[in-house]
Amino acid sequence: MRAYAIRRVLLLIPTFFLLTILVFLSVRFIPGDAVDLLMFRMAESAVGGTGVDRAELERRLGLDVPVHVQYARWMGAILLRGDLGTPLLRPESVGELIAGRLPATIELGLVAVTVGVLIGVPIGIYSAVRQDTIGDYVGRSFAIFGLATPNFWLATIILVFPAIWWAWSPPLRLVRLSADPVRHFSMFIVPGLILGTYLAASTMRMTRTMMLEVLRQDYIRTAWAKGLRERLVILRHVIRNALIPVVTLVGLQVPIIVGGSVIMEQMFAIPGLGRLMIDALFDRDYPLISGINLFFAAAVMVINLLVDVLYAYLDPRVHYG
Repeated sequence: MRAYAIRRVLLLIPTFFLLTILVFLSVRFIPGDAVDLLMFRMAESAVGGTGVDRAELERRLGLDVPVHVQYARWMGAILLRGDLGTPLLRPESVGELIAGRLPATIELGLVAVTVGVLIGVPIGIYSAVRQDTIGDYVGRSFAIFGLATPNFWLATIILVFPAIWWAWSPPLRLVRLSADPVRHFSMFIVPGLILGTYLAASTMRMTRTMMLEVLRQDYIRTAWAKGLRERLVILRHVIRNALIPVVTLVGLQVPIIVGGSVIMEQMFAIPGLGRLMIDALFDRDYPLISGINLFFAAAVMVINLLVDVLYAYLDPRVHYG
């Protein structure tokens, strides 16, 4: 196990460098130019900016050198100082902005994962144990609905129709946790439920499939033949083995949660990393976009590594040589 973990960590190093290249170059393909946008805003500001020379502005922003030199400077700052750079239009550093917005994104993700597990796993277990019954058909229909319904469409329905019919809308202003914990967490309930719907649907399908597979194993038939009660067989022998792949599935859902958080934060006015990413894209803020993308990519890599290691601990049949 230790040798496998070391190999996986070493494998993350070239993967990380490849990601940095992809992240850095992909930002440059965004339509529009950050310098033109910045000069336009400076010209419209009260200070003016008509006298600002484009070449001078590019030199100040570090955009006057070739792309490979910009990449070398960026990577050098990350490796030597842990500095993700300075945004073009904001006084704070990229690291400070990420640290300030990260708690809201983590809260939204935790709510989504909790909803997905607490809804998907019980429904999947019941659907497998009561296969081909009305409850099974209802659970499978829920899974199809969750997989087929876009999150942004469901969020739009919840935002629009309750406001028209009942003059109600979910809270759209984040209150500090220390000021009012109830109102603070209430802002994440609705977007977390929406974001967790897809996770619950996929978790339900995986749980049901694995439960049915385990129920057909010989040792389960032996347990039934011994006259053990159904609850004892399900809880002690079936669930323990069937839920091992579900752990992997939940870990693999992290990129989907990250992508969904961008939409949910924008629609529900949550000041998280997803909303910061949208603002950075509109501003063509290359350092901020690159920093957020790199942070998300690194987080997904680390989480996948932890899931693989956890899978080996949960399943004694898995051996990593």
